[in-house]
Order: sequence, then structure tokens, then C-alpha cells
Amino acid sequence: MFNLMRILQVITSLQTGGAEKIVVDLSLKLKSRGHEVDVVAFAGGPSIFKQALIDGGCGVIEFSQTDSVYNFKHVKRLKRLMAHYDIVHTHNTSPQLFAAMAKGSCKAKLVTTEHSTNNRRRSIWGYRSIDRWMYSRYDKIVCISDIAKEKLLEHIGNNYQQKVLTINNGVDVQRFYLADEAPNLRQADTFVTVMVAGFREAKDQDTLIRAIASLPNQYKLWLVGDGVRRNDLEAVIASTGVADRVNLLGIRSDVPQVLKAADVVVMSSHWEGLSLSNIEGMSSGRPFIASDVDGLREVTKGYGVLFPHEDAEALAGIIQKLHDDKAYYDEVAEKCHQRAMMFDIEKMVDGYEAVYQELMHSK
Repeated sequence: MFNLMRILQVITSLQTGGAEKIVVDLSLKLKSRGHEVDVVAFAGGPSIFKQALIDGGCGVIEFSQTDSVYNFKHVKRLKRLMAHYDIVHTHNTSPQLFAAMAKGSCKAKLVTTEHSTNNRRRSIWGYRSIDRWMYSRYDKIVCISDIAKEKLLEHIGNNYQQKVLTINNGVDVQRFYLADEAPNLRQADTFVTVMVAGFREAKDQDTLIRAIASLPNQYKLWLVGDGVRRNDLEAVIASTGVADRVNLLGIRSDVPQVLKAADVVVMSSHWEGLSLSNIEGMSSGRPFIASDVDGLREVTKGYGVLFPHEDAEALAGIIQKLHDDKAYYDEVAEKCHQRAMMFDIEKMVDGYEAVYQELMHSK
């Protein structure tokens, strides 16, 4: 029997990011299937994602414009809300912990998603015990890739194996593949590489900037995103002398069109869970290049092109080969599109909906 459900998604904020994108896409798709879906953001404020949820008919509840996402007032706020839902689904550390603390005798089923293969707290003494308690409060723990599941179980132990499963992130592949090119971005007689990612510690735009710096002047780079490492990246751009060839495009609402306007898509990272930008890049009809690291390797290998972590010279060689060899370019682009189809968003939504339904039937 299929139940229509009241679902609460809980996340730190609705600013730009991979986990935030999953929450928005999942919520809108579940809403379109008839479920009642609201989203809690611990930190409020205007954003493209917030507006998309409102436009799609989902409720948006913001706890505070000023409080930290780790403010323990959020526990009491969550406790009041959770009783009104069938499913409470958390994302990111503070929502995971605070929902576990707020659960009490609440009858709502708790689901959480692990969005990465790694996080800082796993290396801090004492956090393993806290995490084991926290995850014990959840009915299901979803990992976005098999390697993320493997790393989580290494951290909390195989006693949790029965409640941990993998649901790969999904993307609306056709939206990216059929997009028009963004106007007024390209210059004539250039070969453009693009990377879409927040400017934060997990990402390695530095290596990509250095790769572009080693190539002739016709090779250009667009960096889509923003974040805490912006000043660091501006310093790398200045020190490598490519300020006239690297364009910081900021946060964009037209990512499919930007990807379509470029020639090559790159994801240079230190680690990933399962990168949405990885799948989006493969969906665009352009060749995709990625660092050979956990979370990128699993999706890219055999379809796109991998380069050794932090190896700017190897990355530059791949970009140049894609420029010089049209047959190779077309072969990689087609393989990437085929791979992206395996991660279509409907498969992701089907997976989460099935988890929710299973928990509803187990009441």
C-alpha cells in the first residue's frame, strides 16, 4: 500500500551547496508526487534554493537569521515540529545531532543522509562515541555512495550495517544535456574549462588554476561558486599570472547553460561523497575530468578522465589532448552522458520514497 506522507527535511541552511541542492531537488520531486513536504533551515536568509522551494509549493521554516547552526535552542524548536510529521530527514552535522536529541518519544521516523566520505569530527578524539549514539537514534542512514557507506561503517562499526544503505545522488540529466549555451560568456577562438564548486577546503581549484597557467593563452577557465577560500584562490590566480584568463563567475542560477557554453568540465577535489557537480558535468554533453580521489573515482572511471590528485601537469595534458583530438573529445563526451543517465534524479527520488514507505509500514 502506498502512503502519502508528511515529510520534514532538516538542513543547516539553503545557501548554495551539494547537500542543499539534494534537499531542494528531493523536496520538489516528492511534493510533485503528492506528499506534504516542508524544509527547516537552521540559518535563514534569501537564496535561490529557498525561492525554488517556495515556488514549488514546499513550506520553508527558518529557525534564525542570527543564531549559529550549533545553537542548542534548535533542539527545542525541532522537538516542537517533529511531532507533526511522519518522516524527519536530516542533512549535515548539526541537524543530525539535534534531531537525534529531540527525538524523545516522537513517533516520526528518523532518516539521515551522509553526504561525504569524510568529515572533521571523525578525526577528533571522543566523537566516535557521540556519533554511535547519534546514529543509534535513526531508523535509516543513507549514504550517497558505496565508498561513503564503507567509510561511515569503518567509523561507527558494522553493528549499524542493517540500517545503512546507499542511494546515489541524482541529477535532472535532460535539463543539463538539452540546455542552451549561456550568452555573452565566451570569447572567440578560446578553449574554455569550467569548474562548479564552492570555494572550500574539500575543493582543489588551485591545481586547476595552475594547469591553465601552464597552457597557451587561448585556454580559459571559469570558476563558478564562492566561499571562504576566495582570497586564497585570488592569490593563486595572481601568483600564476592568469588574471586575464580566469573568470570568477560567482554563484549562478544558470549552471546548465554555463556548462553548455564551456568546452570541458573539471572537478578538482581533495575528497568527495558523491559530487553533484560530477554528475551535472557528465550530463552536459561535454567531456568531464576529475581528480582520482574517493567519491569522484567511482563515478568517473571508465567514462570521463581521471588525473592524479594535485597533479597540475597531468591535468593540463588532458585538457590539451581534448582540445587537439576531436575524435577523443567526442568519445569522452558521449561516454560521460551515458554514465550520467545511470544517476538520473528519478532513480534517487524512487530510492528515498521507498525508504520512507518501508518505515511507514513498519510502524
